[in-house]
Amino acid sequence: MSETILAVNNVTKKFKGLVAVNDVSFSIEKGEMIGLIGPNGAGKTTLFQMIAGFEDINSGTVFFKNTNITRTKAHVLNRMGIARTFQIVQPLLNFTILDNVIASLFYGRERCKTRGEAARKAKEIIEFTGLADKETHLARTLGTPGRKRLELARALATNPELLLLDEVMAGLTPTEVEDAIRLIRSVNDRGITVVVVEHVMKAVMDLSRRVLVLHHGQLIATGSPEEISSDPQVIEVYLGKDH
Repeated sequence: MSETILAVNNVTKKFKGLVAVNDVSFSIEKGEMIGLIGPNGAGKTTLFQMIAGFEDINSGTVFFKNTNITRTKAHVLNRMGIARTFQIVQPLLNFTILDNVIASLFYGRERCKTRGEAARKAKEIIEFTGLADKETHLARTLGTPGRKRLELARALATNPELLLLDEVMAGLTPTEVEDAIRLIRSVNDRGITVVVVEHVMKAVMDLSRRVLVLHHGQLIATGSPEEISSDPQVIEVYLGKDH
């Protein structure tokens, strides 16, 4: 029997009268890989912000593993098992890659108690995310692909059950996108539920078992990648009425 890990019920967020997210409801089963798409300004990142505790919800509720987490702060949610990455990556620039990941291991669901324990686990995560050859480099020396991987490594270090990825493929070349797709699949294969906000449609359609579409803050479609790619309303939102 499937188990609901996240339930979003009639969630609304307003900024000084502007409705960024409007009465959105959906649920996600444990282990799913979900794509969240929509044009710029659709409300995708704002929805992530509310689920992860970075923005207060004006109305509606969010449940994580049957616990009401509405308006729970981000650091508490992280310890409960929700992690996210950011559109604009936020590494500790003057720390090494290893120390960036070590720092994250002192937070999250199963916090390390000693630096030695954290270093051992950090090396495993760095290996998994393809950064092993750079673990002694300062984060500021990484290019875009490396910083995206480091952002993911830091999120994984908190041992999440639900991982929210916000445009982890922005700025990557087609080859780098393929590498990122393989890595995210590997994350999901470890039993972590993944929700991906992404503008790279190939990535969304390749990765997702189910896709949610936001437009002007409203959820306008839900379905398989095949259903979404042929949905007339989704096509109109992306390409205009002439298509």
